[in-house]
Amino acid sequence: MTRDEIRQFLEFYQDLGVKTIYQRGSALQAEQLPDLVEDLNSLLPPLPAPKIIPKPPPAAPPAVSMKIVPPTLIPLAPEGDTMEAIRTDIGDCRRCRLCEGRNKIVFGSGNEGSRLVFVGEGPGADEDASGLPFVGRAGQLLTQMIEGTASKEGIQITRPDVYIANVVKCRPPENRTPMPDEMEICGQFLFRQLLAIKPKAICALGSTAAKALLGTKEGVTKLRGNWQKWHDIPVMVTYHPSYLLRPYNQNAKREAWEDLKKVLHFVYD
Repeated sequence: MTRDEIRQFLEFYQDLGVKTIYQRGSALQAEQLPDLVEDLNSLLPPLPAPKIIPKPPPAAPPAVSMKIVPPTLIPLAPEGDTMEAIRTDIGDCRRCRLCEGRNKIVFGSGNEGSRLVFVGEGPGADEDASGLPFVGRAGQLLTQMIEGTASKEGIQITRPDVYIANVVKCRPPENRTPMPDEMEICGQFLFRQLLAIKPKAICALGSTAAKALLGTKEGVTKLRGNWQKWHDIPVMVTYHPSYLLRPYNQNAKREAWEDLKKVLHFVYD
C-alpha cells in the first residue's frame, strides 16, 4: 500500500466516524487519528496541483435582423371632429381647479369656418360673466385692431369673420396666469378647435398662448414679427391687448399693429 493510499484510507475511516483502529495488537483511539493523519501528511510529498483548463469563450449570439417599427402617434383629435362634439365633450367641465371659481365656461366665438383664429390666455371677469371671449377692455381693443387694420389695408372683414378662443376656458382666480397643468388639461380642447377649423393662420396673443402653441420659453419680444408653425399651420405671435392698454407700451402698440397687418395680408390677400 502506498503512502497516498494509506492517507486516503485513514481519512476515509475518520470521515466514517471510526473510533478505534487496531494495528499489531495495539489500538489507536479516535482522538489520536487526526494526529496520525497529520503526521502522515507531513511525511508525504504534496499532491500535484490540479491542472486548470480554461473554458473557451462563449460563442457570439447569432445575428438577429430587427425591423424598427415607428411608434404610432396618438392623434390630438378624433377623426371627423366637430365644434359641436368638442362642446359636448367639455360639458360642465370639472377636470381642473379652475372650475371651482368660474361662472361660465368660455368656449370661443366667431366664424367657425374662419381662415384666421386668434388665441388668447384665458377669460377675465367680463368674459366669465358673459361666456364670450374678449368682451372687456382688452377685447374692445382687439376689435379695434382687427377692424381698423383691415379697413386701412382694404381687407373687407370685421371681428365676427374671425374666430377667437383662449388657452383655458375658465377664468383663473384674480386673473392670474394659468398653471401648466391647467393649460395642458384645457389646451386639448383648444387644439381640437384649431384642428376642426383648420385656419390658414393663427395669431397668438401674449406669452401664454405662445407657450401653449409652440412649447417655447421665449418671450413675445423675441418671437413676434416672425412666422412660427403649429401642426403645419403658420403662427404669428404678438402682444396681448391687455399689455397694450398700459400707457407706457406705445412702441408695443405700433409693433402689434405691424404684426396684425402681416397676418391679415397673409390670410386674405
